[in-house]
Amino acid sequence: MLRIVAIGGGTGLSTLLRGLKTFARQSDVLDLTAIVTVTDDGGSSGRLRREFDVLPPGDIRNCMVALSEDETMLTRLFQYRFTSGHGLKGHSFGNLFLMALTHVTGDFAVAVKESSDILASAGCIYPATAANVILEAELENGRIVRGETRISRSRSPIKTLRLFPRVCRPLPETLKAIEEADLITLGPGSLFTSIIPNLLVQGIAPAIRKSRALKACFVNLMWQPGETIGFRASDHLQAIVRHGGPQTVDVVVVNTKPITPRQRKKYAVEETQAVENDCEQLRNLGVDIVAAELLGRGEIVRHDPDRIAAIAMELAHKGALRRQA
Repeated sequence: MLRIVAIGGGTGLSTLLRGLKTFARQSDVLDLTAIVTVTDDGGSSGRLRREFDVLPPGDIRNCMVALSEDETMLTRLFQYRFTSGHGLKGHSFGNLFLMALTHVTGDFAVAVKESSDILASAGCIYPATAANVILEAELENGRIVRGETRISRSRSPIKTLRLFPRVCRPLPETLKAIEEADLITLGPGSLFTSIIPNLLVQGIAPAIRKSRALKACFVNLMWQPGETIGFRASDHLQAIVRHGGPQTVDVVVVNTKPITPRQRKKYAVEETQAVENDCEQLRNLGVDIVAAELLGRGEIVRHDPDRIAAIAMELAHKGALRRQA
């Protein structure tokens, strides 16, 4: 049985998990663990953080749904978002459920486990830390910006990130999963607000470096306004290594399927373009490259979940062989 630890947040991590779900539902094929960022402070998650002092449930809710049985009533219920009602408008039912279960159990991680059981999710989902952390960024212009929402709206490039409080620890289960993994994935997803914050939790980055697993970075398809405008594939890698340390990534996975004219037109308003695959620079940084057609269908530029899952399974096989060597 292969063991994959997927690290990230947002829609990127959910996309990968959705593709890996088929393998994870075969108990003798894949043991899947998701480690999810908990720095979101916007929308429904942000409101719940401020009002009830709980960890942001949104990214974790999306991961639970991605790993659950498709189109079941419970899945639709967890994703249901209230469109009216004083205090309810904008909240999703799943967020409220996780918040309530956290207060009942007294532990957010326990609430996530119980919710995953209810949804019959394939795999384990852990918050990166149980601490109620705030993301802080130092920009290239010297400004210090606090809060994920404000950081993602910044106009100056992001120089470095840190968490407040500085000392925040992961769950023991997280470190155990990293140690036993055949493959550890970083991304796809928002580089500075979904992927790197996990590496800032005390103990996670050293555990990744120490692990004998193969470590793969799935590079985003497009620039992200406020975070990665102008970034090439190597810039994504260097940002991860800058925060996670050397030997955090062994393999970089890039897309070779061109963005369609229709998709480019949609993103032209935001002045975003496809991430350039500067493969020579990547090789100079000491990583292997996996290049494949990973673009999904539709107007929105997203990875195809089945294709990136297939790449992840291939890399997990290689990681298993390396661990046995």
